[in-house]
Amino acid sequence: MGLLLYGMYIMSEGLQKIAGHRLRNALSSLTQNKIVSLIVGAVVTMLFQSSTATTVILVGLTSASIITLKQTLGIILGADIGTTVTAQLIALKVTEISLPIVGIGATIIFFTKRDKYKKIGQALLGFGLLFLGLKIMAEGMHPLRDSQYFKDILLQMSDNPLLAIVVAAIFTFLVHSSAASIGIMMLLAIQGILPLMSAIFLIYGANIGTSFTAVLSSLGSSREAQRVATAHLIFKVAGVLVFLPLTGLVADLMRSITTDPGFQVANAHTVFNIIIALAFLPFTSYFATFLEKIVPEKKVHKSEPQYLDYSLIETPSIALGLALKEVGFISDNTVRMIRDSKTTFDKYDSNLIESILKMENKIDHHTVETRQYLIQVLRRPLSKKEFNKCLRLINTVNELETIGDIIEKNVLYLAESKMINNSEFSDAGKRELEYLHKKLYELANAVNNVILTNDTAMIHIALSLYEEITDLEFRSRISHIQRLSRGVSESENTSTIHLDLINVYLRISQHLAQIIEITNEPEVLDIKSVDEFHNGNNLYGIEH
Repeated sequence: MGLLLYGMYIMSEGLQKIAGHRLRNALSSLTQNKIVSLIVGAVVTMLFQSSTATTVILVGLTSASIITLKQTLGIILGADIGTTVTAQLIALKVTEISLPIVGIGATIIFFTKRDKYKKIGQALLGFGLLFLGLKIMAEGMHPLRDSQYFKDILLQMSDNPLLAIVVAAIFTFLVHSSAASIGIMMLLAIQGILPLMSAIFLIYGANIGTSFTAVLSSLGSSREAQRVATAHLIFKVAGVLVFLPLTGLVADLMRSITTDPGFQVANAHTVFNIIIALAFLPFTSYFATFLEKIVPEKKVHKSEPQYLDYSLIETPSIALGLALKEVGFISDNTVRMIRDSKTTFDKYDSNLIESILKMENKIDHHTVETRQYLIQVLRRPLSKKEFNKCLRLINTVNELETIGDIIEKNVLYLAESKMINNSEFSDAGKRELEYLHKKLYELANAVNNVILTNDTAMIHIALSLYEEITDLEFRSRISHIQRLSRGVSESENTSTIHLDLINVYLRISQHLAQIIEITNEPEVLDIKSVDEFHNGNNLYGIEH
């Protein structure tokens, strides 16, 4: 059993490393049609060999608003079909070649240096160990054929469906794998110990048990996770309630298809999940609405992170997607601070000042939470691409926090000084400052767009705006000095505030430009530096 579960774990992990990013893209882009959603869910889970892994990805994509709950339901139904592949492989006697597969996988891991091939080796090793575990279990079950007591227990399950369902559900919940439970049932059936009727009742329980795992893991998690887990449980329980009175017919159908006991159990498991999928698929839209009512949105305090979900950190690509949404939220607030700060020079409004300060506090709090979240992600095994994306997000959020601090400590201070001195900018000076701020606000919006989309055209627009602001800062400074030389009284009275504000706007634009540079940088660290980073080596000769 240990070999089976460990093999399943490392095979799933290896396959996710090989194709995880591409499969996540498929989940997010190929799910507009219900039938396509079903097929994509089945294929992805066939490759991952874990409906739990697929569910985790779905929770992340739903949390990030990349796919809708309605699309998610179709994929879940497909995922349940995908998990039945393992049972079919067991029935095909793949266990007979398990040792050669283990040998090939181990050889690839130990004799190749390329990370890509190591992942393939890991997947093969896990695949081999999974079936080697089943083979050893099959050999260990030979004595049970002669145990009348054990046979009597299994026969009782034919007469007591509820007992069979509960036992299988609890066992599956404990081992966190319906594939393992079904595999054991098949081995018992092949040995002639487990009657088909008992096996079908146990299949019902195994299917319910695997949904308990998702429900338990969703407790305390996001509402999206709870809806996905609840949907999974309802699908399974409803399916069992429909199939239960028809179990005799299902057993007769399985016997008419094949006389092989292993295939009979595998086929019953497959048919159960296919029928559930086809029955529920047309009603996913209504079911999504129902789930949103029974699992309503949680009231999130405005100071709490909007998107971060610590239960998804073990899936870095999803966690990084959520962190990007959170950085986008911080960026939105930063843009609003830049917009509103200009009004404080037109008319000093204490309510507006308080609103800007609240936004700055919100930015600080969300920055701390996002940075801590990203550092947790950084501690997980990451690909070079994921590692560099994580560093970019950390650096970006630091720049946004700095901009918020500049507005709080400098811009608002200058607005307050202007109010205390009861002074006004000259007409020409005011027009220059307003135009400079207009361009700064345009730059902030462009950078906000770049953070979320990494749009190449928008990057060029942002860089062009930054160059324009740099030029405007110089020309505004010269214009102000010209007015001073002409003795314009308003310019003389506001000279310090005017020049400082020009400088502050330039500083903000520089931090915005730094975000563009961070986003546009192909690699923060190369793969060698990534390894040195994780090994704690000093990369740049800086004392720690």
